[in-house]
Amino acid sequence: MKATEQQTMSISLPISNAAHLHHILGVRDENIRLLQRELGTKIIAKEGSLMVSGPEPQVHWAAEVLQQVISVVERGGTISPSDVRYLLSLARKGEISEAEDLLTESIFITDRGKRVVPKTLGQLRYVEAMKKHDLVFAIGVAGTGKTFLAVAMALSSLKQRQVSRIILARPAVEAGEKLGFLPGDIYEKVDPYMRPLYDALYDLLDYDKVQKLIEKRVIEVIPLAYMRGRTFNDAFIVLDEAQNATSLQMKMVLTRLGFNAKMVVTGDVTQIDLPKGLKSGLVEVQEILKGVEGIAFIYLTEQDVVRHPLVQKIITAYESWEKKRHAPEAGRGERHG
Repeated sequence: MKATEQQTMSISLPISNAAHLHHILGVRDENIRLLQRELGTKIIAKEGSLMVSGPEPQVHWAAEVLQQVISVVERGGTISPSDVRYLLSLARKGEISEAEDLLTESIFITDRGKRVVPKTLGQLRYVEAMKKHDLVFAIGVAGTGKTFLAVAMALSSLKQRQVSRIILARPAVEAGEKLGFLPGDIYEKVDPYMRPLYDALYDLLDYDKVQKLIEKRVIEVIPLAYMRGRTFNDAFIVLDEAQNATSLQMKMVLTRLGFNAKMVVTGDVTQIDLPKGLKSGLVEVQEILKGVEGIAFIYLTEQDVVRHPLVQKIITAYESWEKKRHAPEAGRGERHG
């Protein structure tokens, strides 16, 4: 056979419940049309099955994606075109067999009835690490779900009574924590810097419920500096934006971990805002705690971005630009923010 020739084939995929078909096909058949457009395959919905035909290996890729879509829908999950696109990327790389629990392993159900699930293999590894370890570091670029998934896991632990309270903390000011210069009481001072944590809470719980839990101190949203001197027992602790914690602050926070407590530390080491001369505790801790049993380091990349599709392209473009910009500096020694 000539290298330019492509063998055509057909694969039939059974659908056990006809009521699931419209969820599998997507709104206005978006899921199917995406696969047909990307792979040049033909997909026909017949009674009780989907018929995929076209060239190899595209038919196999389409069939693997559709089999995963069918599995997710039959297990009560939902599928979007962006999910299909990600599954297709896995199929092309031969990694879709690793996605068995992807989009189906529910972490938390919001007050609006939406299921929170890991949407990438990186997120799936992150969720599994949070279940198995008492201390997890999640390091990755914007939009990879670091904070959202940590808060969802914290609320799940609270709901299941695995912990009795949640502590959400952040460095309160990009270049230090000089809150005294801001007007108002402590809550008014830190509110602008804590807002992303509140946003995650409000995405997961109704506003009134969040307020009641905060009033009862079941949930505390505090600046990193206000963790000093405390020990958190029976708690789920999330330290967000940890790239802006100094080395001393990082040590202080990690030693706050009490009995029956979990801690998740999240950050993006490409966005360090510390003053010149101060080293990021998140950069340093990767070397200090490397190999320590009971601690997990999870690294999320642009492949794990679950925001608008353009966000992934923007991150990739910036990374490429940064590499080109610093290319002449190669060999001059490593610099840390």
